Amino acid sequence: MSRNDRRLLLVHAHPDDETIGTGVTMAKYVAEGANVTLVTCTLGEEGEVLVPELGHLAADHQDDLGAHRRAELAAALALLGVSDHEYLGGAGRYRDSGMMGTASNDSADCFWRADLLDAATHLVATIRRTRPQVVVTYDDFGQYGHPDHIQAHRVSSYALVLAAAPSFRPDIGEAWDVAKLYWTALPKSAVKRGIDAFVAAGGQGFFGLAEGEDLPWALDDSLVTTQITALDQEPHKMAALRAHLSQVGVENDFFGLSEIAGPEAMGIEYFRLARGVPGADGVHGLEDDLFAGLS
Repeated sequence: MSRNDRRLLLVHAHPDDETIGTGVTMAKYVAEGANVTLVTCTLGEEGEVLVPELGHLAADHQDDLGAHRRAELAAALALLGVSDHEYLGGAGRYRDSGMMGTASNDSADCFWRADLLDAATHLVATIRRTRPQVVVTYDDFGQYGHPDHIQAHRVSSYALVLAAAPSFRPDIGEAWDVAKLYWTALPKSAVKRGIDAFVAAGGQGFFGLAEGEDLPWALDDSLVTTQITALDQEPHKMAALRAHLSQVGVENDFFGLSEIAGPEAMGIEYFRLARGVPGADGVHGLEDDLFAGLS
């Protein structure tokens, strides 16, 4: 497979998720000539605004955060080099559900309450248009339990099945079977290295965590199958993260971690192969290419 024939589709819940979890991965494959498509499921309307001067945009004030975050995402994607981007079903079709257990989970138009077939059908159309060999989204826990991340997992899983069925909605494109599906992952060993380095250098706890063992949803290393190392793309990822100013603020711990631990802290991203045949082992016995093993 030539580099220009590789097609990667990523499904993320909110603006900024794509940069935090897969920023260097997207930038790496774009730089190598692959076709990279991002689908964002909501506008992130319920996000916590971390910049005081933007506080009026919040859901409990003017409720204009979604439009602002659209602009932030556009700026971030330009920095990462990603030009093919869609909002699932069109911008604003599905509203951010907020954190699990909050009143916004009950909103009739939130993503958490979306009809699964309706949402998956929109993604089927994108899959059939782009015909990716590889899809990336979250695991069944949504990596950390956010309802929109869990729903993104459900929608992606269903859409992959429907997209491959010739009998399903032939009017929205020819059937396409995705070869490999990955879930984003955060291995315990990487979490421990990063947080311990942050604290040792004088950081006051990484997002409130004093030790690397304190992150309950980090994955056991044995479940992680793939490591994408793109240290040269780390500056682009950090610049894209700064573009999401309303969500990260100006002194976010991610920036401190990058400065303290170096590009390895934010320039390496991990995944778990959920569907497909693994390719040859690379670094530390892990795949080092999402397209590994594909011909």
